[in-house]
This record gives sequence, structure tokens and C-alpha cells, in this order.
Amino acid sequence: MHLSSPPSTEYAPYFGRYISLIPEAHFITTLNDQPHELRELLGKLSAEQAGYRYAPGKWTVRQVLGHVIDAERVFAYRALCIARGETASLPSFDENQYADVAGHDGYVLGELLDEFQMVRQANVALFGHMDATAWQRVGTVNQHPISTRGLAYIVVGHAQHHGVVLRERYGAVLGAVVSPQ
Repeated sequence: MHLSSPPSTEYAPYFGRYISLIPEAHFITTLNDQPHELRELLGKLSAEQAGYRYAPGKWTVRQVLGHVIDAERVFAYRALCIARGETASLPSFDENQYADVAGHDGYVLGELLDEFQMVRQANVALFGHMDATAWQRVGTVNQHPISTRGLAYIVVGHAQHHGVVLRERYGAVLGAVVSPQ
């Protein structure tokens, strides 16, 4: 499957920050590699380290990963709906509200890493079974036009964004378990 980058007319401007993180030539590789990369980054953290917050009121490492999982499910659902021709505007979601009630901080980090891998595997299969027409379909999310292909890039770019956030803002705890390269 080769999937070209969506033009800016196929997503709301807010999502450009995620889409821009994934060069077209690296979409499939990144889609497939991200679960392994997150496991390499986070898999050796202790339970205490997985509960690290870089500032008061910020999410823990577990909550960040839980958010990535939740968002991936939401984005993939939207992609499925639009690929299948949904014409109703799909709703937005409040990531902070989801995080407040999800309980991700009560889970073992390894279980969350497994869950991310399973969700991603399901999405690789979903995306792998879409034909050229499905990729081009445009629907509406929160009153903004968006394409199936835009959502696929958002799935990958969103996870990439949070990988960067984890490295930059949670580095104090990650540095203790991740050797410099």
C-alpha cells in the first residue's frame, strides 16, 4: 500500500502539525514501527517511573500512552466511517475529559503497550483493506472536512507527536532507562 500525503484541503488546519511529522515516503514504515518504538522507549520503566509527571497537573507516562490509544481508536473509527461513505458530521472528543475518566494510570504500563500494539495491528489491517476510492472520500468531523487518508496520517502523526513529547518532557525519567544513541 502506498499512501500519498493528503493536501491541506483534506483536514482541519489543527491537524497539520501531526501530518507534517510523517513524510510520505515513511508513512507505512512508521505505521508499522511505532508500537515497537514505543515499547523500546517505555518498556523498561518501573511502575513508579510510569507514574512520572513532568509538572503538576500534567499526565503521567501511562496517561500519555492511554491517550494515544484512545485517540487512535477515535481517529480510526472516523476513518472507517468516512471510508464507508458516512455523510453525518462526526463529533469531536475532549482528550482531557477522556483521560480524566479512563483510569489509564491504574494499569500496568506493559498492558498499555500491548494494547497499543493490538490497536495498531487492527488499524494496519483496516487501512490495508481500503481501496483507492475509500482513501479519497471526504467526510466531516466537528463541522470540518476531512478525508480517510487525512485521518490515517493523523493516526500516525499523533502517535509520533506524543513520542516526541515523551522524549522531550519526560526525559528525566526516560533517561534513567534509555541509553543515549
